[in-house]
Amino acid sequence: MYYFTRWNERISFRRRSRCIVARRYTRERVALVKPFVLQITGFHNSGKTTFLQKLLLELKEKGFHTVTIKHHGHGGKPDIVEDTDSARHVSSGARASLVEGGGRMILQAEPFEWSLSEKLEFMSWFHPDFIIIEGHKHEDYPKVVFIRNQEDVPLLRQLTNIQLVLYEDEPLEDCQHQSFHRNECKAMEWLVKYLTAKQDT
Repeated sequence: MYYFTRWNERISFRRRSRCIVARRYTRERVALVKPFVLQITGFHNSGKTTFLQKLLLELKEKGFHTVTIKHHGHGGKPDIVEDTDSARHVSSGARASLVEGGGRMILQAEPFEWSLSEKLEFMSWFHPDFIIIEGHKHEDYPKVVFIRNQEDVPLLRQLTNIQLVLYEDEPLEDCQHQSFHRNECKAMEWLVKYLTAKQDT
């Protein structure tokens, strides 16, 4: 269960005929409904991001709110637009810089090393129904795994909590998990139904 801190303002007392308001702020821990976490993982250039984009559209159409966490697992830092005020703030010594305008917010922070659990807690502030993680394949959250072909099936033994396997070539043999071709409509239908059921429980 995740928590956030809410500050409450209370009227403390009245004096004579005038109402004198004394503000006393108290911290209250308010529980957030824990979002369902799903991982999408697999080989580089296996179609994960394209599939995730389609999934996000499907969930949005059904009225669900989703946030994503992308693990930049190819070495180095994620790319940023260098010639921006926030980038200049960070390069000049700010540990983090937040830019907001027109309903959009962009946060840049470094050097920062957060555990996955800390990232999940941070993203829970947006009150999502789902948090979808692209990457972090060795974590134990429910997973959709992308593989290329039958030769990759043994690699599934290295992972836990696999709910769905999506392959690129021919149908898989001896796969112990629900599987579809990655471009098959039934794959998306199955996953949306699975996620919807998690929200109903």
